[in-house]
Amino acid sequence: MVPRSRASLASWISRAAVLAGASLLLGQPARSATSDAAALSTQLQQALNADDNVEALSVLMDPEQAATLLDSFQRFSSRFPVTRWRVRPGDATADGRPTVKLAVTGTRQQDGLSYSFSAHQRLAFSTAAGLITGQEVLSDQSVLTSAEKPLPISLMIPDTVLTGSRYDVDVVLDQPLGKALLAGGLTAVSPEQVLAQKSPIIQLAPLGGGGLFKSVQAPFQPGVQTWAALLVHPDGVITVSKQVQVVDDRQ
Repeated sequence: MVPRSRASLASWISRAAVLAGASLLLGQPARSATSDAAALSTQLQQALNADDNVEALSVLMDPEQAATLLDSFQRFSSRFPVTRWRVRPGDATADGRPTVKLAVTGTRQQDGLSYSFSAHQRLAFSTAAGLITGQEVLSDQSVLTSAEKPLPISLMIPDTVLTGSRYDVDVVLDQPLGKALLAGGLTAVSPEQVLAQKSPIIQLAPLGGGGLFKSVQAPFQPGVQTWAALLVHPDGVITVSKQVQVVDDRQ
């Protein structure tokens, strides 16, 4: 059996939420990136956790981008009807853009199984006339699990790597396996798959240790590299997504 990963959710979830909240700055006087991030994070968190969040978000977004992003947001909400969003201000980027740290948790029931989802991202914004004109995902990771009991894991994957370098992609179970057998796999997720919300197929193989340990190579051109990993444990299935920024300068 070749299971399909559900781990590409985080990227499009945040794109929907981020553009929605940035326009909350409309009509406010110019401020520092730090104060903008603080105001944005508070208002965005309130909007995302509102009962009518889709309607509230739709009136705050750039019209040219609202249709696609709200469609993605609605699809996520239909998969995970119970969610909780947390947004915190982050440090401004070197070029002065405000950033926020976004976290979302959600649950759903399907085919007699309970699924839980969590995602964490750090995002930078560009704004004009109170509306967001661009956003960049600086870091992005998500975890989806069907385990009835908690299966805590550690993601030992860097946020940023140099072009052409080799680095480790490690997904480690934080509790001893005991007599349990573990299987897993890793695959790259293309930008097209992320945008289309297509779940990649991940080939499984027996794992000899307490997790998945892979050495991979970064592309030779700057950009983004996205990975999806799948762990199958007797107590449940864990799917992980992680975005890695590939840069040609450590600055």
